Amino acid sequence: MFRSIKTLAVFGAAFVLPLLVATANPEAVIGGSAFAAKEEKKQPKYKDVKTRQRQSVGGKCAKALEKIQVVLEEEQWAESMTMLSAIESNPKLCASDYEQTQIWKFQGYVYYSLDDFNGAIRSYNKVINGVGTPPELALDTRYTVAQLYTAEEKYAKAAIELEIWMDSAVIVGGDARSLLAQIYYQLDRKAESLTMLELAISDAESKDILPKEGWWGLQRVLYYEKNDYKRVTSILEKLITHYPKWTYWKQIGGMYGELERESDRLVATEISYLNNQLDKESQVMSMAYMYLGAEVPYRAALIIEKGMKDEIIERNAKNLEILGTAWYQSKDLKRALKSLESASKYSDTGNLQSRLAGIYLDLGRDKEAYRAAKKAAKKGGVKRPDGNYLVMGNALINLHCYKDAISAFQKSLKKAKDKKSKRYPLQWIRYADAEGTRLDKLRDVGAKVPGCNK
Repeated sequence: MFRSIKTLAVFGAAFVLPLLVATANPEAVIGGSAFAAKEEKKQPKYKDVKTRQRQSVGGKCAKALEKIQVVLEEEQWAESMTMLSAIESNPKLCASDYEQTQIWKFQGYVYYSLDDFNGAIRSYNKVINGVGTPPELALDTRYTVAQLYTAEEKYAKAAIELEIWMDSAVIVGGDARSLLAQIYYQLDRKAESLTMLELAISDAESKDILPKEGWWGLQRVLYYEKNDYKRVTSILEKLITHYPKWTYWKQIGGMYGELERESDRLVATEISYLNNQLDKESQVMSMAYMYLGAEVPYRAALIIEKGMKDEIIERNAKNLEILGTAWYQSKDLKRALKSLESASKYSDTGNLQSRLAGIYLDLGRDKEAYRAAKKAAKKGGVKRPDGNYLVMGNALINLHCYKDAISAFQKSLKKAKDKKSKRYPLQWIRYADAEGTRLDKLRDVGAKVPGCNK
């Protein structure tokens, strides 16, 4: 996860091309130090403060390291490492403890440039533990080692190094806290990770500094894992404001759904949809379902049709049936019928045929309604079998087949599960019986009346 840290600008000063501490004229540094010491003796500014002698690189060592620096700038890593090894093994060039520290620092940089993080860690650890290493350099280098351990996914070691650094550092910034938060997250120390992030973010916000995107990103993950969807939503709203990305719009739509803020969810998803950011069938169909739930079926139908045209949504039985439902709820029966007929080519289920029967009946296509209802009953699996037989019976009445209609209504009565459902077939049975009897009497006296035509 963190291997990519190498390419980011978060590494400490030790990753910058090492600069020589002394110039080619080391006596100037020494002389300056001596002069400063004399002045301190004359007019001591701080009586009780212990001073530390300033260390410098000797002339021979400085010249040798300057030659290496030229090679490093040309990124000739192998040659620079060979030169460093030669200097390290030559006691006449860089012999002092401080000079050895400079060699290890150079070696760490070369190892890092060669993607040999373990080699870099070994060299930088020498710097940290070196007798001649100034405390401030050791501290900076420890931060670098923590980052390298992180890049190598050695999180426990990275945490130890960074914790030591934080205990001694004068200023601990948001980047350091964020890095430790990431390390803690990998170590499953989620509470400590969140604490570190909260400190980094609150400190930045108190100074009117915009927190980094990654800080909010990890904070969002941690709150999501705690099922704190309100905080996740709040963080996403900040991310959308300051680091607008379509992925955040999609995520916030999901969070609004978890919080049952359906109107906000619809708006967030619609924004993504209008900007062509929903490119998967599940995403586009989810959008359509939202509009169906919001009782805007016409919009749902248009979204599904466009999705099919753009070949995002597959033209299968399920999707076509949903499209038919959307058109039906929009009162566009012709389009609903067209969609459901297309669906029946892929899957001719009993329930689908029952729905077709209802639309045929509404359009006055009674023979087709009767046949579809009959087919549905034969296939089975109809969600409302009593309703299917009601449609069949009504189609048969329109076809003047009253005895058959009574039979269909009786089956509907048998399938009905409550008093309300039984009321309709009972009413239709009485009507079909009375109308059939009336027409039979008219026939008996020679009147021309239509007969059963199914």
